[in-house]
Amino acid sequence: MKVLMFGWEFPPHISGGLGTACYGLTKGLSKIPELDVLFVVPKAFGDEPGEAVRLIGANQVPVMQKKIKVQGFVHSMNVMEVGVNIVPYLSHEEYEKSYEVNVGGSNRYVTTDDKGLLPFTGTYGPNLYQEIANYSVVASVLGSEQEFDLIHAHDWLTYPAGIAAKEASGKPLVVHVHATDFDRSGGNVNPAVYEIEKQGMMAADRVITVSNLTRNIVIEKYGIDPSKVFTVYNAVEPIAVKEHLKMDKGFDEKIVTFLGRVTMQKGPEYFIEVANKVLKRMKNVRFVMAGSGDMLNKMIARAAKLKIMDKFHFTGFLTGDDVYRMYYMSDVYVMPSVSEPFGISPLEAMQSNVPVIISNQSGVAEVLNHAVKVDFWDVDAMADAIYGILNYPALYQTFSNFGKNEVEGLKWENSAIRVKEVYDSIFA
Repeated sequence: MKVLMFGWEFPPHISGGLGTACYGLTKGLSKIPELDVLFVVPKAFGDEPGEAVRLIGANQVPVMQKKIKVQGFVHSMNVMEVGVNIVPYLSHEEYEKSYEVNVGGSNRYVTTDDKGLLPFTGTYGPNLYQEIANYSVVASVLGSEQEFDLIHAHDWLTYPAGIAAKEASGKPLVVHVHATDFDRSGGNVNPAVYEIEKQGMMAADRVITVSNLTRNIVIEKYGIDPSKVFTVYNAVEPIAVKEHLKMDKGFDEKIVTFLGRVTMQKGPEYFIEVANKVLKRMKNVRFVMAGSGDMLNKMIARAAKLKIMDKFHFTGFLTGDDVYRMYYMSDVYVMPSVSEPFGISPLEAMQSNVPVIISNQSGVAEVLNHAVKVDFWDVDAMADAIYGILNYPALYQTFSNFGKNEVEGLKWENSAIRVKEVYDSIFA
């Protein structure tokens, strides 16, 4: 079985869990005999791991003029034909030429370089919607030129591409819901994003959600037929303990860590309030907020107002080995998410022998037994849990040891087998 897969992120160029999940799943799928995945990102940088998947960038594909009709998000376009041959990454951008495109009824322009390549940043910049449209153009032609059995599109940014490839090829479409705008916005959804999400789910032959929490949102908020919505839980990439990353803290105090995007969805304000409560009961503890986001300045101001900045640290966004250095230094990991479709970071912390406290409003709470689970808004319960773990060694050891053993059973190979079962159900 050949799968044409679309994803907006792939390590090491990630901004959150989406790229990590795409990498883990494709690596798991690579272990299934006779299953071949071609993974398409908007922009390939050349340093992506290539041992588990064939990966190309939409920015790598030369284009020629062709009439393409794509319904839905991108309507009728007088655009480009992507060449059949997938070429290596080219960075020549000295010469540019423009082609007129009709997107959603308004005239816009897409720009190619002298090699006939569409430009992509592969990020979430101000031209995001144009890049999504361009990406679907590439997907339409890949759909008509490549040999494959089905299409798999990850998250809302790639749903238009998945629809375009389906319309061009007639092949079935699977959309993978890693989050919805209800999670990201707290219910105050962006109508344009919601419409793209709904179009993708409606067009799909199967919808995969990362938790039952997300499955219920897909069914209730988007009106999707429950019979085509399947839950496949995320997993975590096995790691070997890297002794060189273990650091001497240089002080005797405990460390409690929040690691993630500093946005409304992740509940950083509750972490600040919890820190304040714990610090009133014990002094030999420090709190760390590792990450960046639109609420960061507000969180700094709140910590300053509470006069806990001498015990509170903001690291900014961490990547690579720095993430595991932070885990290894931590005594407790807290994820107080308001609405978390899954949540891979607690699994990474548990791998590093760190006890975790997670919100009941997270998908990962559905699969973990050896984690403290509290409601995101219950800062008293969260503070009590932190205090208990830090002050009772037996409690700490129980969550540390049993948690690590539990998470070692959550493998991407198992998630991949479940995804393959969803694929097979289409052709049954």
